[in-house]
Amino acid sequence: MNTIGSMNDKVTISISKGTSLDVLTSIIGEASFSCSGVRIYCGDCLEFLKKLPNSIVSLTVTSPPYNIGKEYEKRMELEEYLNWCESWINEVYRITSPQGAFWLNLGYLEVPEKAKSLPIPYFLWDHIPFYIIQEVVWNYGAGVAARRSFSPRNEKFLWCVKDPYNYTFNLEDIRDKNVKYLNQKKHGKLKCNPLGKNPTDVWQFPKVTSGTNRASKERTNHPAQFPIAVVDRIVKACSNKGELVMDPFMGSGSTAEACLRNFRPVFGFETRPDYVEIAAMRIDKYLKKKAAEDAQGKLFARV
Repeated sequence: MNTIGSMNDKVTISISKGTSLDVLTSIIGEASFSCSGVRIYCGDCLEFLKKLPNSIVSLTVTSPPYNIGKEYEKRMELEEYLNWCESWINEVYRITSPQGAFWLNLGYLEVPEKAKSLPIPYFLWDHIPFYIIQEVVWNYGAGVAARRSFSPRNEKFLWCVKDPYNYTFNLEDIRDKNVKYLNQKKHGKLKCNPLGKNPTDVWQFPKVTSGTNRASKERTNHPAQFPIAVVDRIVKACSNKGELVMDPFMGSGSTAEACLRNFRPVFGFETRPDYVEIAAMRIDKYLKKKAAEDAQGKLFARV
């Protein structure tokens, strides 16, 4: 058993196997935020990644800066940006276990005199040492309303693995129960798996919205927050309990919370101290809620 401790509470979860997070402390020092199950380091991910040993991470899930001028990024020329991506992705490849996976989310950018909006993953496919299994499209409901084109409502993921013949894919853990005729039979046999169907490569999850009246419940002060539901499916599908997960661009901490919910130790990096604080507060809030729920469950169990 491992104990996950927030700043004020402790929640006990089961970690069956995997690389100890304490090893990271001995290699790259104390984390800016630490509890049993989570480490977040403040600084440049590339510098940290270079210090890590080979093959320690089972899954990396991340959404790096899109190079479109957001407040949390430094704008680069396209070639410089692609070279930077190649540098840190090569390090991710090196520290990924033989059966491990890499999930990359990126949006769109403009190419002057060529295209208004091209998916960034399309620029990167030949810069990635991983084997690309599939493109997954994340379709969300809210977004910018366009006037001279269709309103954009999707982003791309690249699902990559180290070994195309031997990788983790836990289909039974992510089956979609939204099946219209779940119990329909043909020749006396069920036509569908009773646990649900295999989700398609188009995922429909709402964005994390902001605003006084329409803000998502999971909303933080981070300007580009990732929804838990998306990361939750990736973590369940492409890693096992106790295996080490990483997010080199931790942001608001969505990957960390998804891993805590699914019993995976997790670490990551974030350049901005204020974003580390946002992620820390978010994790602490989740752990307090989990502790209260567990305490209430034990109380009712004794009744």
